[in-house]
Amino acid sequence: MTLKMTGTAASNGVGIAPAYIVDKPDLSFEKRRISDPFAEIQRFKDALLAISNDLRALKKAATKKLSKDELAIFDVHIEILDDPEMFNQVVTRIRSQRINAETAFEEVITRVIHEFESMTGNKYMQERATDFASIRDQVLAKLEGKQLPNLQTLDHPVIVVAHMIGPSDTSQMNAKYVKGIVTEVGGRTSHAAIMARSLQIPAIVGCKKVAHQVKNGERLVVDGFSGTAIVEPTTQQVAHYQQLASQYAAEKLQWAKLVNSPSVTKDGQQLTISANIGSSNDIPAAVNNGADEIGLFRTEFLYMKSEHLPTEEEQFRAYRDAVESLGGKTLVVRTLDIGGDKPLTFMPLPHELNPFLGYRAIRISLDRPQMFRTQLRALIRASQFGQVNIMFPMITTLEELQAAKKIYYEEREKLRQDYPHIGANIKLGIMIEVPLAALYAERLAKEVDFFSIGTNDLIQYCFAADRGNASVSYLYQPLNPPFLRLIEHIIKSGHQHNTTVAMCGEMAGDRLALPLLMGMGLDEYSMSATSILRTRSMMRNLDINECQKLYHEAVTKCETANQVHDLVEEWLKNE
Repeated sequence: MTLKMTGTAASNGVGIAPAYIVDKPDLSFEKRRISDPFAEIQRFKDALLAISNDLRALKKAATKKLSKDELAIFDVHIEILDDPEMFNQVVTRIRSQRINAETAFEEVITRVIHEFESMTGNKYMQERATDFASIRDQVLAKLEGKQLPNLQTLDHPVIVVAHMIGPSDTSQMNAKYVKGIVTEVGGRTSHAAIMARSLQIPAIVGCKKVAHQVKNGERLVVDGFSGTAIVEPTTQQVAHYQQLASQYAAEKLQWAKLVNSPSVTKDGQQLTISANIGSSNDIPAAVNNGADEIGLFRTEFLYMKSEHLPTEEEQFRAYRDAVESLGGKTLVVRTLDIGGDKPLTFMPLPHELNPFLGYRAIRISLDRPQMFRTQLRALIRASQFGQVNIMFPMITTLEELQAAKKIYYEEREKLRQDYPHIGANIKLGIMIEVPLAALYAERLAKEVDFFSIGTNDLIQYCFAADRGNASVSYLYQPLNPPFLRLIEHIIKSGHQHNTTVAMCGEMAGDRLALPLLMGMGLDEYSMSATSILRTRSMMRNLDINECQKLYHEAVTKCETANQVHDLVEEWLKNE
């Protein structure tokens, strides 16, 4: 019987093949008292070392099929295994409680997993929980002497179906045989999704209970565009998806020709398509996908992977390396966006009932000015090595913006005592992600060189709907007419004062939003690297004047997001 299931589209493409269910061994164990803690600690050490060596071997074997960016994912897992803080916590439990390594390790790593899972305000950080869960399974399997599935043994076409897929799993996959991936957990920024995109394997993540509802060998269609999986598809459905796969293959060949092409519209207007990145490791993928610049560099990950507050010198080196690797392209850096939902182990933050409306982002920076000054000094120094622009997150009031600018200019003047013209090329901007800032955009535009609209948070605040809460996910409506009018207001307000307006939320890479945003006059579109070439290709076929007419029709004749969706879909068919 045909069954349709849905999840999150994580890697574009279509796959049709029998299902291969990844069955992991039972990793349950008994809590045991031990008589020799030193021997137990050594057993734990040996397990960590063996897994670390396995990952290094897998990384080496994958060098020919993965980019530097994807290979760095192995380094993340190796860093987890080598983390002295985690190791010491486990060792302390073994010694003080005289318990077996499995019990001590699971107690420690489960707490870490729960911390990341609770970061519902930051999808990227929330999905890091899957990395720790993957390490948990590997360590427990090693300690228990059990074998995890080895996907290298596959010798026929399959759709891999699993509760969770880790980097070690995806690195073992041969795209010749793995025609698609469907998992029960994960998101678009999970490492499994990133590597699936790199290997160009269609993937769906967050497809609940799929591993329990699909049987080995059942024919399965994976639609990586819509996030739809179809079990035992009809003949007509198979024919439809085979045609869709052929069309996509032809499109990709055409997109690849645009890597070094300008981002221009059909009527010749120059726009900018940028990439959102989390670290310098993401830059090669952005450049290889033709990014005009980096529109959002999230600096909080530099802090979150550190065991201490990063020094000025450590930050300077990270920012300098990033801008130098861009070969003259602009690096737009967001200052620290940390908060109650994204804790730092070395900087305890107060517990909050609603951290998304609390102590975070620019509010922390202004409250802890020395930390803010250190970051600004590092960024100003890095600007000597390329074009570095700075933007402040979660600005709500004019006073906040002016306070942030005051600190920036004070630090620039201090540095100019030794380097007279340092920072002369830096442009200052703000994230527009709070409704009040959006409404006050015309006044704020007088203070900055550019805006970057963070639609992920702006939508969540405008609709009073937590974007991490599945129960209200229906309220994630970027195409809602009143919301579109708010975006237009921000863009027009910026342009009145020669302020460039960018967008760095998910909406910037949405194919249905693109013609509407072009019709509003948005200058820059910043998105995940894998969306750049598709967007550039689409942009080159759209005329600004026609997009303006479409936008006007959308906000004057449509009353709901669904109506706008249908309008744009029909309009694109005729373009």
